[in-house]
Amino acid sequence: MGGFTGFGGLINQNIQQPRKAAAKSKIHENVKSGSVSEKDTNIQEPWYWDPDVDPKLKAEYKKNHSHVNRQARLWSGPNNKHPWYDAPATVKVKTKKGLCNLNIEFTLGWPPQLVSEMLTNPRNINFFRLFDRDFRQRLDNKSTKVLKKDGPRQITRVKKTLRYKLLGRSIAIPIHLIIDENHKNLTAKYKKEKMMYMKVFEGRWKVEPLYADQERLCKSRSRINEEEYKKCSDGKGRIGSKVTMEQIFQPCSLLNVPPISWFIREITIKTIKNLLEDLRQFVIDMHKNSDPE
Repeated sequence: MGGFTGFGGLINQNIQQPRKAAAKSKIHENVKSGSVSEKDTNIQEPWYWDPDVDPKLKAEYKKNHSHVNRQARLWSGPNNKHPWYDAPATVKVKTKKGLCNLNIEFTLGWPPQLVSEMLTNPRNINFFRLFDRDFRQRLDNKSTKVLKKDGPRQITRVKKTLRYKLLGRSIAIPIHLIIDENHKNLTAKYKKEKMMYMKVFEGRWKVEPLYADQERLCKSRSRINEEEYKKCSDGKGRIGSKVTMEQIFQPCSLLNVPPISWFIREITIKTIKNLLEDLRQFVIDMHKNSDPE
């Protein structure tokens, strides 16, 4: 329930206007300077709060968030009456000249817009497994700072903390990334700004709609778009997500020699798989939850 409450708050925040004129003025000034805030934070205003954004575009995206909210309800609790199974992520690994390349594919029975939000997690919702008795999750988002935004495109600096255990000891690794994402196309690319043990750490992802009830409600397997799906399913069809990712990493020079490099690659790949499995389990739990209000 807590996860959906977080998403509900996320959606509500995204469709509300700022309540104070002073807040609007401050946001306007910061957008002009290319930064939302001089202070790092885990809560970022939606890009369409910018007073310069076309009012018609604002209205379109508010309507879209209402649609996302309805979709989340279709996937949750008693509304989710038809079985759906998301297999663990498929991860293909290639290593060449010290660079390790992961090609990843997986599906999630959850709306694409919310899956995209899960991958960046600017509000630090508990998507990942709790790591210790202090209720810290395996991957924490410590702060998010918008560096630049242009309509649906947004470039942010994020600071995360990754936790794992090695030989019985808890280890926390700070990760600083620059993420360039498009909220309309649900695509993103990222690269490290600062990260221990890594010379290269970068990647990209894309989230595409998956029409989960097309065959059952539309009696068709032909390729269709979202509007056609809404029409043939009478608005009752669930929309899930297909995610494709590419992750490239290379240990720093001193560590990029066997057998140390083998050990680091093994830990990194295992950690990425564990994080993806956490997201899958989170969505499975959401399917079991009662319909939220």
